[in-house]
Amino acid sequence: MSENLEEIRQKIEKLREEINHHNYLYYVLNSPEISDAEYDELMRTLRQLEEQYPQFLTPDSPTQRVGAAPVEAFGIVEHRIPLLSLADVGNDEELEAWYKRLLKLINGQYCNFVCEHKIDGLAVSLTYINGRLEIGATRGDGYRGENVTQNIRTIRSVPLTLPKGAPPALEVRGEVYLPKSGFYKLNEERAAEGLPLFANPRNAAAGSVRQLDPRITAKRPLDIYIYHLGWIEGDSSRETHWENLEYLKSLGFKINPHNRLVSSLEEVKKYYREWLEKRESLIYEADGIVIKVNQLRLQEQLGAVGREPRWAIAYKFPPVEATTRLIDIEISVGRTGSLNPVAVLEPVAIGGVTVSRAALHNEDDIHRKDIRIGDIVIVRRAGDVIPEVVGPVKGKRTGNETVFSMLEVLKKFDPENRKPVCPACGSGVIKLEDEVMYYCTNAACPAQLQEHLQHFASRAAMDIRGLGERISLALIKANLVRDVGDLYYLKKEQIENLERMGPKSAAKLIEQIQNSKNRPLPNVIFALGIRHVGEEMAERLAKHFNSIDQLQKASIEDLMKIPTIGPKIAESIVSFFSLERNQQIIIKLKRAGVKLHEEKATVTENLPLSGLEFVITGKLKSFTREEAEELIRALGGTAKSDVTRKTNYLVVGEDPGSKLARARELGVQQITEEDLLKFLGKKS
Repeated sequence: MSENLEEIRQKIEKLREEINHHNYLYYVLNSPEISDAEYDELMRTLRQLEEQYPQFLTPDSPTQRVGAAPVEAFGIVEHRIPLLSLADVGNDEELEAWYKRLLKLINGQYCNFVCEHKIDGLAVSLTYINGRLEIGATRGDGYRGENVTQNIRTIRSVPLTLPKGAPPALEVRGEVYLPKSGFYKLNEERAAEGLPLFANPRNAAAGSVRQLDPRITAKRPLDIYIYHLGWIEGDSSRETHWENLEYLKSLGFKINPHNRLVSSLEEVKKYYREWLEKRESLIYEADGIVIKVNQLRLQEQLGAVGREPRWAIAYKFPPVEATTRLIDIEISVGRTGSLNPVAVLEPVAIGGVTVSRAALHNEDDIHRKDIRIGDIVIVRRAGDVIPEVVGPVKGKRTGNETVFSMLEVLKKFDPENRKPVCPACGSGVIKLEDEVMYYCTNAACPAQLQEHLQHFASRAAMDIRGLGERISLALIKANLVRDVGDLYYLKKEQIENLERMGPKSAAKLIEQIQNSKNRPLPNVIFALGIRHVGEEMAERLAKHFNSIDQLQKASIEDLMKIPTIGPKIAESIVSFFSLERNQQIIIKLKRAGVKLHEEKATVTENLPLSGLEFVITGKLKSFTREEAEELIRALGGTAKSDVTRKTNYLVVGEDPGSKLARARELGVQQITEEDLLKFLGKKS
């Protein structure tokens, strides 16, 4: 019996090593070796063994990243070495002044620098004893932080154990962050549930790490970059910060690939200017760069002033927030009929762009933040995302501000009866139970149709280039399109005389519409605009049902068999396909030849590109992007429009777009058109 138990223990240990290895490949190196299904099977086997033999369950097991019981309260952790905060500078002159002071303090000795991104997240320390994660703590006041070990364990890129040969004890410092995509999705979910929104990714990351229930933390896509070796026992042979980072990388810690070793102040400035220009391409929010003296002996010699080290400085980017006056709140109609409040602002420059309108999410959020018409408000802009009103500056109120009422605004559009109606079509509005939004009841509302057309044509959906706001509105006004299915029956002669169209533009748009017929099933499902069905959910539905026909037949019970689909999403999907107008759209798409099924995996198993995922950016010389994608699929590969962790190759043509920066961020391999031709078995 003891021998059998020993065999079980060894099997469990081997499974843990294997799972930790694949976690490292996926979450740190971005180069998975096994499929999600194979990984899930490994985890399932380990859980079963640990449940059957609880005497072998240990806190560092990969299964313990999620599902731990809520802690009663956070304990306090004393930092052996303080986690200092950084002084900052805002321009080249201030940076040069810091540099001069630095040289004076080290008597002109040579030093070089390590430049890093200043990620907008939550600083934490991780302590490992005998190769195991023992304590995860927040920075706190720099000397004492909160014990958030259980929550830190849920972050997949945090190693729970270190490889053999690791020092007996060490502490590392890092920044926990929430990627931009995760932040926007989290706020959308909270807005739909009527919960307070997070002000920014840092606020969201801090709120996620400080959850009393680790199971909530585990549901949020937190990540971490380790940026410093706090202290170490038994090994102090390295002489520079850069060497320490490389050493930590060898132990399995995730180090930011954008870190750079530079030898002069001019190179520091070059690094700053480079990332100031490219900051919006990053998957996380960064509010500047951090410059650190590389030599550890010089760091020690320089020491600190108060709570700020002399050997490091933060060079902040220009702000992406500004204050301005909220002139009014208007109502826009979304593609699902939702009535959305929009802030009308006194124009203000934010990050080089003039902003005059911003998102307000919903009426409940406006009241929760106590935003009033006439307020001076804080407006935040981040990249291509619609600017949003963060909150009011209450200290600047005059007493003339007015409280917003959605019902009162909607009544203005029906001056005779004073009933709330849709501002776009005058139809009645409803507010569903357990929802914070009002909805237009008219399925033929032109504002809904315009939004739906633009969603349908978006890159993540059917990718119909040229079908923007202006053309969508023109098609609706000309009564050429009553729903998205009508797009596939448009003729060049019908649209070439529309305002600012012309024969060439018309021909190009028709070509784009026809090319979209071969979009993969997940994109088609997402394009339909089913409430609560985003890109990821569309992928799951496509994999499970393989065709629109099968999805249409699914019951609420069938849908809820899919992981992560609850009654709310299931009811939304069933309700969508039960409506006659949506059934007619599917019929139109089917008759037009739009691909409404997923190719079976068995067809591509033995083809040369089977299992490989490609994304194309820029112009190709040998063929159009659509032709290249068709060839990739014909050889068993997958062609997607967006770069993700699962992308194997980004094909880079002439004038590449933002996908190139995204690929570099995720560590996705880039290849040329000539490389692609070799993959396809063609001569360049």
